[in-house]
Amino acid sequence: MAQTASQSSAFPEIVELNVGGQVYVTRLETLTTVPNSLLWTKFTQSSPGDLPKDSKGRFFFDRDGFLFRYILDYLRDSELFLPEFFKERRRLQREADFFQLPELSRRLAAVSKDTDTEDSEEAELTSPATTTSSSDRTLRSPGASAGYITIGYRGSYTIGRDIQADAKFRRVARITVCSKISLAKEVFGDTLNESRDPDRPPDKYTARYYLKYNFLEQAFDRLAEAGFHMVACNSTGTCSYASNDPGEDKLWTSYTEYVFSR
Repeated sequence: MAQTASQSSAFPEIVELNVGGQVYVTRLETLTTVPNSLLWTKFTQSSPGDLPKDSKGRFFFDRDGFLFRYILDYLRDSELFLPEFFKERRRLQREADFFQLPELSRRLAAVSKDTDTEDSEEAELTSPATTTSSSDRTLRSPGASAGYITIGYRGSYTIGRDIQADAKFRRVARITVCSKISLAKEVFGDTLNESRDPDRPPDKYTARYYLKYNFLEQAFDRLAEAGFHMVACNSTGTCSYASNDPGEDKLWTSYTEYVFSR
């Protein structure tokens, strides 16, 4: 036990992790909450030099960076709420198995079985590290919306001198995403371009992400599949002449936003 305490104290109180490219910052106490779990073993039975690190010195785990947020939630609190229409319970169960959290894995398996017939339930999962009667707790829905995602895009088109002629539309340059980072990644996955705002934790908000495609219908399909519904939209447009001659083509530029809620 003296050796374990010495090794554990060699780690900083605040630990930075890189899990599959996603950066997390948490307390050493959180990582070692569940005895005999993988994280408990790594951060009590090893020294910092024994663990792999990324180029910035953060402890690296080659696992699903998005799903790891739920692992941390489970370790931090006595309960864990999964979003409505959450479709990755089986993958999260696999992560729970990898991190050697058998109680979490068992409860995820139970929730998956229940949601085969009632897919819209949000489940509460109880951590054995913070309560002695977790196995007797029942699953319930907190009845709260998961959040909002705003989709925005700029478009332009030209109307010639002959107003009866068809407008010449230009390709939509970029579809932007504004939301909590975890929601954006849940809905859009690998179609989300994060290059303008990398290395932000999943509980933060961003307005700098954009999609790798230029079709609004694709974005709407993904939002609908994830249980989101449009609640508002707005648009604005400006017109300018291509030259000082009012007879020349008119260039119109518009910006539109769609707000989705779940």
